[in-house]
Amino acid sequence: MYAMPRSILSKITATTTATLLFAVVLSSVVLATDTPKERTQPRPAWAMPFGPSEELVYEGEFTRAILRGINIAELRFKAQRPTPSGVTVEGETPAQAPLLLSTDVVSKGFFSKLFGVTFKFHAESQVEPNDFYAMRTTKKDEQGQRVRTSEAVFDQEAKTVEYTERDPNNTQLAPRVITAALSGPTQDIVSALYFLRTQPLTPGQTFNIAISDSGRVYQVPATVFAERKKMKSVLGKVEVVRVEVELFGPGRPVEQGKGKMFIWVTSDERHVPVKARLSHDVGQLDITLKSIQREEAQVAQR
Repeated sequence: MYAMPRSILSKITATTTATLLFAVVLSSVVLATDTPKERTQPRPAWAMPFGPSEELVYEGEFTRAILRGINIAELRFKAQRPTPSGVTVEGETPAQAPLLLSTDVVSKGFFSKLFGVTFKFHAESQVEPNDFYAMRTTKKDEQGQRVRTSEAVFDQEAKTVEYTERDPNNTQLAPRVITAALSGPTQDIVSALYFLRTQPLTPGQTFNIAISDSGRVYQVPATVFAERKKMKSVLGKVEVVRVEVELFGPGRPVEQGKGKMFIWVTSDERHVPVKARLSHDVGQLDITLKSIQREEAQVAQR
């Protein structure tokens, strides 16, 4: 087996799942610092472009020096909009159930065999369907023998998020609990992708992303650019916009190292992320949409 330098290996194992997720998820998302007049409200739940159910499958390819096009992982994003509760109070409309969102990231292919790096990540998010903000997030992160489970509870009235992390392999260890302040409706790493798709994406827009992960709340700038050429994708040749996200630096999701991230999203009303590219000092990561399945039986497969 190839002996990867420990410094590079530690960076990959510690940041692979996060960078894979952020590369697809982060873009011009919710603006917690916008004034109410300027904030663009998400569509009502019945008009969501990914409902009533949808699954997106992506493939991540890693490139470093002479290592090109190594299949590193598969990512699956699922969205489901439950039907409203049948229990009602006279004179009131039925209560809407939260949107159920999930994502899975699994290492695969030659990369795992070559470097002995395996990881598996699962996250579930409950989202308020009208104002569209994260309500509760659960995660399970497995990197080799290391396993962590966590839960984040968003309290919009108290303007706080409480994050609790546990080590299931060491039940004697007290859970790590972090509480952070919220300045407004905030997304998690799963809901951000779907909130993005409810928004208009106009070239020239600059956004400040509000997103919470692992007990911290980040403000991440993002800018939307026009693309002249259509992009080849599993959906065919599609018109896209390109979003640059300032993911790296102090106070950002990836504080160590330098890098850039670009995301290409279809410019139609569905706003499907078809490709992302993450350049970092440990290498380049290309994430490409491989399939999309919707309840309406619209299926594209490469």
